[in-house]
Amino acid sequence: MSTYLRFLSRCFRLSFVGDGRYYAWMFTLTVMILFGVHAYCRQLVQGLATTGMTDQVSWGFYIANFTFLVGMAAAAVMLVIPVYIYRNRELHDLVIFGELFAVAAIVMALLFVTVDLGRPDRFHHLLLRFNFPSSMLTWDVLVLNGYLLLNLHICGYLIYCAYRRRSPTRLFYVPFVFVAIVWAISIHTVTAFLYSGLGGRPFWNSAVVAPRFLASAFAAGPAFLILTLSVLKRFTSYRVPERAFMTLRNTVVIALSINMFLLGSEAFTEFYTDSAHGASAHYLFLGLHGRNALVPWIWTAIALNTVALVLLFLPWSRVMPVLQAACAMLIAGIWIEKGMGMIIPAFVPTPLGEIVEYLPTMNETLITLGIWAFGLLIYTILVRITVPVLSGRLTSERSFAQAIAGERETMP
Repeated sequence: MSTYLRFLSRCFRLSFVGDGRYYAWMFTLTVMILFGVHAYCRQLVQGLATTGMTDQVSWGFYIANFTFLVGMAAAAVMLVIPVYIYRNRELHDLVIFGELFAVAAIVMALLFVTVDLGRPDRFHHLLLRFNFPSSMLTWDVLVLNGYLLLNLHICGYLIYCAYRRRSPTRLFYVPFVFVAIVWAISIHTVTAFLYSGLGGRPFWNSAVVAPRFLASAFAAGPAFLILTLSVLKRFTSYRVPERAFMTLRNTVVIALSINMFLLGSEAFTEFYTDSAHGASAHYLFLGLHGRNALVPWIWTAIALNTVALVLLFLPWSRVMPVLQAACAMLIAGIWIEKGMGMIIPAFVPTPLGEIVEYLPTMNETLITLGIWAFGLLIYTILVRITVPVLSGRLTSERSFAQAIAGERETMP
């Protein structure tokens, strides 16, 4: 126990060590978090009236980001599969970065649910009225918290074993890895069922919602890992094998292709049948009765995803700057498509035929940026601690001063 507490103390101290770029990044994130906290305090005092949500559009920017982040968290499995099922040992250490990102993403997702509650002080009512197993919301709470605990155990155990310079006992983590693979698929499937099971919202009543959620998640998540690994390769001494980028690139290409196909299939069904239930799709893609607030959003998303897919199919995407640009575009495109393009149109028009448009307020935007900054702060600290441990510069056999000296020598 004393060794473990010493390890935690060293990790905490190491999170404050870095060069000027590290301090500037952390300072920027901290300022954004403080702005978000201030905006949330205003929302606590004045209520959800500070948001753009109404009785007609009761889910907005917060739930849109929640949906996107649940998918990003599930994407950690895209590194787990080639390592543990196909025994790709070269990518073994990189699994930890995927698991760490899953931890940060789930924390952000849970925070978005919290700020979406009008009365967070009454959150315990959800627990007292535990409608299991009939409530999909209850299932969602269970799978999200379960996935968070799984990832904390896996990456925490592997990092601590690397710190002790010991080989991890397979019994303590391999079974949890395979459970996490199934759990990663379940968290996004359950979230999709939460929407498609609402009979009063025809826009979500489609059997392809869950497959489309998974496809988009398995595209955006690995794309974010590519950007993370490219930053590590550029600004740290950690050696990222080129094979890792190509493995993730192939995953992104397949997943994004499936996502675009499913999106086209849904659009065909909605517009070719031209049923009354297609009003939400008309509002999203073409506008409805002169209301078209989301039309620029969805066509921007389609353009970004299409350009990204074309670039990824071309040999140019093997060049790092092109691969990074394609990943950034598809992340932005999927964020729009799964956020504003998936959540908001289901409420327009309402079951009574009302057309009430929704746009996030400045207060919502500041809270959202604050949560994103908090998640990125967590991820940055976790990665900052993990890189020296995996590189062998921070171990139980070396003093903390030696570890810091080794860090400074390797800083580019």
